Amino acid sequence: MEHATPSYLACEQRLTYALLMVSAGMMGAYTYTLRGGVFCNAQTANIVMMAIAFGQKNWLHGCYYLIPVSAYLMGSFLSELLPSPVKRLGFLRWDTYLIAFETAVLFLIGWIPLTVPHQIVQVLVNFIASMQYNTFRQAEGIPMATTFCTNHVRQVGVAAAKVLRKKDSAAAARGLLHAGMLACFLLGGTVLAAFCNTLGAKTIWVALIPMLTLLFRLVHADLTTEHDLLSRKPSGH
Repeated sequence: MEHATPSYLACEQRLTYALLMVSAGMMGAYTYTLRGGVFCNAQTANIVMMAIAFGQKNWLHGCYYLIPVSAYLMGSFLSELLPSPVKRLGFLRWDTYLIAFETAVLFLIGWIPLTVPHQIVQVLVNFIASMQYNTFRQAEGIPMATTFCTNHVRQVGVAAAKVLRKKDSAAAARGLLHAGMLACFLLGGTVLAAFCNTLGAKTIWVALIPMLTLLFRLVHADLTTEHDLLSRKPSGH
């Protein structure tokens, strides 16, 4: 049976990005609430803390931040190298393998007691967040970050200005998409935070709900409707 060629791959569709934003909100809430009071989805805070430590001549403490920054760097490095050999396997897309890997890491994190140094979990989240950020780049042709909110907030403001000045309907649609992604991130963080007091370290398993949902969608597409499109690059790559 022949299938119509989709305009966008499953890994580019808006629902994919919405699920990623929900899980990212959960990861952020988890590491901040239970794993050391930090956000591991991006690295700006770590660079700032490193600078502050160096400025205060606390050299050893400052050098510690090289660990999470290096984990983030390694995540982007590997996620840039691995898609080509994975493509040659001809079974699943790199994007699908990555979601499977992320899901496994989140499951593993749930088994790590809260008494273990928080830096271990922080580095793990740094690593998978970087890989996700570098892999999922455009939602149906619109550049988008899936692990933090800064650009989404900016894009909502830009869209609002364009609508006000030019009555730009395309900008309005784009702004609503970014606002929707912000809402997904907020929803994820809110839901996970509600379980922290009862589930403890295993609260991160709540994030497996959007991740497994996404994994099922991607595997199904790779094995059926998009199997002949495994060599096609997602937008932005």
